[in-house]
Amino acid sequence: MNLNQRSSGVLLHITSLPGPHGMGDFGPDAYRFVDWLQCAGQSIWQLLPTTPIGPGDSPYQGVSAFAGSPWMVALEPLIEKGWLARPQLPGFDGRHVDYGRVTPWREQQLRAAAQGFFANGSAADRQAFAAWCEAQKSWLDDYVLFMAIRSPLNGQPWWEWSEGLRKREPRAIAAARKDYAQETAFWQFVQWQFDVQIGALKTYANERGVHIMGDLPIFVAHDSADCWSRPDLYYLDTDFQTTVVAGVPPDDMGPLGQRWGNPLYRWDRMAAEGYAWWTARIQRALSQADVFRIDHFRGFAGYYEIPGDSPDAKRGEWKTGPGMALFDAIRKALGPLPIVAEDLGFITDDVHALRDGCGFPGMKILQFGFGAEADHEFLPHNWPRAAVAYTGTHDNDTVRGWWNQAKPRERAYVGSYLACGEHDIHWAMIRACANSVAQMAVFPLQDVLGLGSEHRMNVPGVLGGNWGWRFHWGMLGQEPARVLGLITAASGRGPFELLKLPG
Repeated sequence: MNLNQRSSGVLLHITSLPGPHGMGDFGPDAYRFVDWLQCAGQSIWQLLPTTPIGPGDSPYQGVSAFAGSPWMVALEPLIEKGWLARPQLPGFDGRHVDYGRVTPWREQQLRAAAQGFFANGSAADRQAFAAWCEAQKSWLDDYVLFMAIRSPLNGQPWWEWSEGLRKREPRAIAAARKDYAQETAFWQFVQWQFDVQIGALKTYANERGVHIMGDLPIFVAHDSADCWSRPDLYYLDTDFQTTVVAGVPPDDMGPLGQRWGNPLYRWDRMAAEGYAWWTARIQRALSQADVFRIDHFRGFAGYYEIPGDSPDAKRGEWKTGPGMALFDAIRKALGPLPIVAEDLGFITDDVHALRDGCGFPGMKILQFGFGAEADHEFLPHNWPRAAVAYTGTHDNDTVRGWWNQAKPRERAYVGSYLACGEHDIHWAMIRACANSVAQMAVFPLQDVLGLGSEHRMNVPGVLGGNWGWRFHWGMLGQEPARVLGLITAASGRGPFELLKLPG
């Protein structure tokens, strides 16, 4: 994808799609949404991370940086293959994902499908499966063993496993691979189908002029296959506990700061290996998306280090990140990198220098622009071309919700700046982003539909109740696609024919 070409798209996570199986997945509704994007003149579909979810159902705290979420694997292709009988539906909520009900049910269906494949799969399918497992073994073998061991222990963290397994002693690992062979085969099957399905969806989208934009969290979870398989790449003590963790310092929004708890990388050891782990991770991301956003990009320039025993982020200090050396190594191995830098929050000159040195566009959030004066960096007249303009992100309130909660001064400012009111604030903000000089513009589907706060995806710092929003097809109708198409065409981001001008 050419990041220097004017384009626009919609932010919608896979889990937010409609569908009968409790949450959105790579099934028929995903293809229907691609068709809707094409009709609306959009060329980008931005997703949240498609890696496995973690605590609080967050896609930013998964058990693997390389694996795909098992719950996004659609059941319809498995039924069509004859590996799975059409399941009885327990009556899921079509408006919200109830992960506590949905994920056990979906795992049950995936296990039945795997059993069907291993019993009755065709020779061609078996050959494809074996070839895929061989091609992905560098990350797959450790991930599936991690999941296989973890399952019987009901999620017990890896540092509480038996000594041989947590220390990865060769004899214990060999025995575990033998003992858990059937379970590891199941997880291999699930990951194979994830890759098959996301690949098919990407091909379908690309053929219709829609590019997939992924999302890459900067850190991994402590209780993850990545940390277990290479503990030497993280700051851990002899008991594999984190000595320092990631987060951000206190600010006006949070007097305690944010203690994320992720283990911090030993950048010196990664550098000694030529940043091979990161190169493999980026290569994996590029196999599933045309472009991707790196979350918390500032951490590559400088990151906030919090003592592992600190309950909050008040105690901590800034440390120097790997900087350009990391991206030079990755670019040398993989070529040009279609990356968007999430450069929000506490940003310093070294972050700007790294972003610009890499040639990555940053992010501009229109909601942030109306709390100060006319020179604010998030106002469209101050944006650079090398940027991705957003009305808001998954962490923000919807535009309509933001308007309803805005301070009187902000509301007056945005009303003057955009010549709008409550009834059209969402279209006014979309139009402002589209008409800006920013080369890319992305709008959450909630803003395209003019939805309120009850439809937001995530409230940062709140555990529970997030990541579950879903839409249904009756919400889209014809008008949102038509208006979005007109705005896109008029701003030079989509097919000009959508304007249907007379003469």
